[in-house]
Parts: sequence; structure tokens; C-alpha cells
Amino acid sequence: MTEDTKKDMPKAPEKAEKPADDKAEKPVAQPAEGSAEAKVAAEVKAEAPKEAAKKAEETAKMPDLRPGFTIKVHQKIAEGEKERIQIFEGIILSIRGKKDHERMMTVRKISHGVGVEKIFPLASPTIEKIEVVKTAKVRRAKLYYLRDYAKRLKETFVK
Repeated sequence: MTEDTKKDMPKAPEKAEKPADDKAEKPVAQPAEGSAEAKVAAEVKAEAPKEAAKKAEETAKMPDLRPGFTIKVHQKIAEGEKERIQIFEGIILSIRGKKDHERMMTVRKISHGVGVEKIFPLASPTIEKIEVVKTAKVRRAKLYYLRDYAKRLKETFVK
């Protein structure tokens, strides 16, 4: 393009800017210092780091879980007013979810000749603890073929 053709072309309309007053955030009313609302707000702020630390400890307690591991999941079961712990021992078929709070694992066991699978969210408060009993070297991320597989995996016991 030459400079003559550039001059003949119509210019693009300039965008009109909105005044900054429309975009300004409105101030949020803060509770008075001596009020009950201020005390509650201070308690919530004080508890937030404690809760974050507690969650970090719980995720640190979790063993490194992989498909092929035989595990014992200790799960809290509420029956009326009483609580008990039920142990589900089986092999991990799959683990899905990238973030810690959304990770889920599928565990399968054979109970009285019938295959039983449970899906456990790893961040669930009902899971008391997870123990690794055996490990097996597998070459797949999802072991759904074990549902129809007659043979056993070659496993080693964890001390």
C-alpha cells in the first residue's frame, strides 16, 4: 500500500472510554470494632490458617497411591448416634483427578465370590486412614481389565 491509499481509507472509529466512576467498586461496610460481628469475623480469620494447616497435614499423611496397590481403607460409618470404622481391603483399579481435593480412587475386592467396587474421594472426611498392604508393578494407569482377569498380579508385601 502506498501512502495515498492509506489516506483514502476510512479510519476505524475510536473506542469511547467509560468514566472510571462506573467501574469503581463500592466500599463494603465493616463491622464496628467492639461489636459481636467483629469478634466473629476475627475468629474466622484466626481459624482459616489452622484449617489450611490441618488439610496440609492430612494430605501429607496420605501414602503415595498407585493403581495395582492392594490397600486397606479405614472408613467411618455412622449408624444412628454411634460411629464405627469399617475396613475395605482391595486393589486400586484407577485414580482420577489432578488436584488433591478432587482425587478419587476405585478399589475392587472379591467378597463371597462376587466382585465389589467402591469409589473413594481421597479428600473425604469419612476416610480415617489408608494402609498400603501390597504393591504390584503394572504398566497401565487404569486396570479395568482385572474385572475379567482370572490370573493374579505379581505382588510384593509392604513391610
